[in-house]
Amino acid sequence: MTSRLSPWLTLAVMFLALPVLAAEAQRTGTWGAYVKEQQLQLSLQPKDRPDSHHGFFAPLTDFQGLSTAEGSSAPFKLVREAGTFDFEGRFKDGQGVGTWRFSPDAGFAKKLAELGIPRPDADEQLLLASVNVGPQRVQALAAVGQKVTTVEELVQVGIFRVTPEYVRAMAAEGYPKLTLEQLVSCRIHDVTPERIQGFAALGFKGLPLDSLLSMSIHGVTPDFIREMRGLGFKDLSADDLVSMRIHGVTAAFVKEMRDAGYENATAEDFVSLRIHGIDSVFVRSLSKKR
Repeated sequence: MTSRLSPWLTLAVMFLALPVLAAEAQRTGTWGAYVKEQQLQLSLQPKDRPDSHHGFFAPLTDFQGLSTAEGSSAPFKLVREAGTFDFEGRFKDGQGVGTWRFSPDAGFAKKLAELGIPRPDADEQLLLASVNVGPQRVQALAAVGQKVTTVEELVQVGIFRVTPEYVRAMAAEGYPKLTLEQLVSCRIHDVTPERIQGFAALGFKGLPLDSLLSMSIHGVTPDFIREMRGLGFKDLSADDLVSMRIHGVTAAFVKEMRDAGYENATAEDFVSLRIHGIDSVFVRSLSKKR
């Protein structure tokens, strides 16, 4: 997975940098949105911070009273455990603009406290509403052995979609005792049950979690493994594959260097060539100097 901030992570960073307000305070501002793949992609601009934009998305079916029809101007709302977003505005060509108001749920903080989680401030409660997590997720994760103890952990659970279903699926693939931090890391780097199954089918079964994460971080996919095997590299280890990805040894580079005379080079040789900046252009330039 490439290292970039997701819309959720951007939202978390920006919201958590805001000043602490009373948890009962309403937040207001303007919004813009567009429809994509049966979801509404929202960008909220707080009234008290007009230079900030906070983006999140939700399925169209999560909204009450929403119509994105041409010229639609009916108010609509998004109800979450942490509170309710009320929207007013207008849609045209699948895009909308208007104003929003967030009303925090008065009993939300108390329910979290009963589960051992400290009281969120106003901006944290708004963020928890945006990522759609609260006491229900805390209890559901506890039922599968995952204890959430802080607001920060709950935010991460919401942003990176750590659900009981994901916990059970990872356990079924041979990773039954992951910590909450490890589950978040797996989600960040797109370690899915399907990817684990793909590796296993190619002989990489029961990988240590660190190897699994490293392969996913650096883009070693089942397709990449098959591609390298198609070039004759049959017995590469997980570390070999990661090294090739880190140093940019692609199928195109292998073919290019073989055409330049390196027909018998090993995977390690190709990595060394990349490390030292040797490519077909450099090889041809040496030939011309002879």
